[in-house]
Amino acid sequence: MPTIEVERRDFESLLGLELPGDMEELDDMLAYVKGEVKHLDEQEIHIEVKDSNRADLWSVEGLARALRGFLSLEKGLRDYVIAGSSGVNVQVDSKLKNIRPYIGCAVVKGIKFTDMMIRGVMRLQDKLDLTYGRNRRRTSIGLYDFDLISPPLRYSVAIPEQVSFVPLDFAEKMSLNEILEKHPKGIEYGHIVRSHAVLPLLSDSKDNVLSFPPIINSNDLGRITENTRNVLIEVTGTSNETVLNSLNIMVTSLADRCGKIFTAEVHYPYKERKNAVTPQLETKTMHIDMADMNRLFGFKITMKEATVLLGKAGYGIGKTRKNSITVKIPCYRIDIMHPVDIAEDIAIAYGYNKIKPRWQRLPTTGSTSSQTQFCNLAREIMVGLGFQETLTFTMTSPETLQTKMNKKREKVVEIANPRMVTLTCLRNWVLPSLLEFLSHNTHVEYPQRIFEVGYAVVFDEKAETKTRNMAKLACVSTHPNANFTEIKSCLDALFLNIGLRQWKIRETTHPSFISGRTATIHFKDREIGIIGEIHPQVLNNFELKSPASAFEINLEELM
Repeated sequence: MPTIEVERRDFESLLGLELPGDMEELDDMLAYVKGEVKHLDEQEIHIEVKDSNRADLWSVEGLARALRGFLSLEKGLRDYVIAGSSGVNVQVDSKLKNIRPYIGCAVVKGIKFTDMMIRGVMRLQDKLDLTYGRNRRRTSIGLYDFDLISPPLRYSVAIPEQVSFVPLDFAEKMSLNEILEKHPKGIEYGHIVRSHAVLPLLSDSKDNVLSFPPIINSNDLGRITENTRNVLIEVTGTSNETVLNSLNIMVTSLADRCGKIFTAEVHYPYKERKNAVTPQLETKTMHIDMADMNRLFGFKITMKEATVLLGKAGYGIGKTRKNSITVKIPCYRIDIMHPVDIAEDIAIAYGYNKIKPRWQRLPTTGSTSSQTQFCNLAREIMVGLGFQETLTFTMTSPETLQTKMNKKREKVVEIANPRMVTLTCLRNWVLPSLLEFLSHNTHVEYPQRIFEVGYAVVFDEKAETKTRNMAKLACVSTHPNANFTEIKSCLDALFLNIGLRQWKIRETTHPSFISGRTATIHFKDREIGIIGEIHPQVLNNFELKSPASAFEINLEELM
């Protein structure tokens, strides 16, 4: 959980209220923002924010902004006004599309920085880069003294050996390669861009380097001091939405220091995205139904009470109808995804301590579900047949799931922002995971006989998430004499011990199995799985030396 370090007098100045000296009283106040005091003295307070989704609370400005509403010092939506255009134009190079394609910029003018404020801004920048920015992989933030910069800006690429500048906290010029090899930030974050032949670079019209995203800023332009009055903020990244959200949080925090916001214009060369004006501080709207809200609360509040509580939570109110309210969501509330999120804020503003607890009306007795009992039975039988159980990840990659299995690419459930190239999608069958497991254990003595009872994820348009988990059983036997007869005898024994009689196999072809030694498995005229000898090309793809036979069945069809 993020821990925010704030100076007491600065916090009190932004809040407009003297903070209690007692830690317990201060904890009661911070409960409105899910905060807890970790350290308290006359000068400094360390606050742990329990809500890791509220990036807008990771600064003293954000904490003060939220608390002013809950403490009735401020009411309703805080409106951030664009003062005008900064005149900054950013030209994006088309070569960045597959490296780090997006950028957002803004200028905040008229700030009187203090050393305390600078440290707070740097902490917010670091926390956003580390968490919301996925350790700078998804987004990274740079701040610059705008008065030293000559627009327009160029967000382009550079050959690592041909460009050099003085990086932050250094005194000598370094090439981009030298920064990756010698600078602490280059060593820490270089893996993000090192694989590319050309690297991202942000510079102005006089060819002065602002930064080498996402690694390090220039020491000449990328240093904020107490003499800085006008700040250029830029955010680069691989997700446009995340770039814009991070920019909004930084801009609104500085605007709370009496800064005036000015826009920049970004010119993209991509077909799907042309020009953009940033920051985009428009409020979003969401409709909430009071009947749904009261059902979630477990108690009833009126429309009038709800509008007052929404105002305390920092929301604006649009049109109200008989049973619904149109809620205006602040531009910095990037965590609001569903009316349930708004319901939580209403309940916090109402006061959790005011909600009367009640005993559970319908006592229930817990027990193992029939599905789990059936899966456990299948596990016991497979162990009795001499197989060893494994547990592998549900997440995998299209290469393991399809390419290595000799299958054509097909639609699978993919992860929007994967952290690892080997874990980018959810498996739709279990057998590839077992073969990958065997590929990591070629040093173990043969025969190797393994199985897994696990979930595969398939598409289901009727489900709320459009996907459904499906329990499956897969097993593999690999040794010099592995064949179809052996694996079918295991399937016979499994069904016999379960007590199933109405099943049969039908010859088929499948790219992952040897033709003529493959069959589909049927139960009551429904296809429930596949059995056969693994194709030599598949074995070669997984670097397996011995023949292998396998089957996979859908346990849910048997239940």
